[in-house]
Amino acid sequence: MQHWLATHPIVSYLLIFAFVAYVFNRVFRVKKLPILKEIAIYILMAIGCFMLLIFQIDKLPIIQCLFVAVVLMFMVRIRYFVEERRKKQEQKQG
Repeated sequence: MQHWLATHPIVSYLLIFAFVAYVFNRVFRVKKLPILKEIAIYILMAIGCFMLLIFQIDKLPIIQCLFVAVVLMFMVRIRYFVEERRKKQEQKQG
């Protein structure tokens, strides 16, 4: 898969940007920002993702690492969902 991602840099860049944007929105976003600050953040994020693309092309597993981070974040969200559901059921029963 590493070779396929190196030969398709646009797809690689879009994957990197999507993963980084997801991580940013789930981990670092505290509140809604004004539109100009939001645009500035995404422009800086796009520049940073270009640098990550260069590392990906140079055979570092950037996309794979970001994918693992997103999967772990999904697992945490599922765990919180299950715990909330369990607490609601315990409150109904007792």
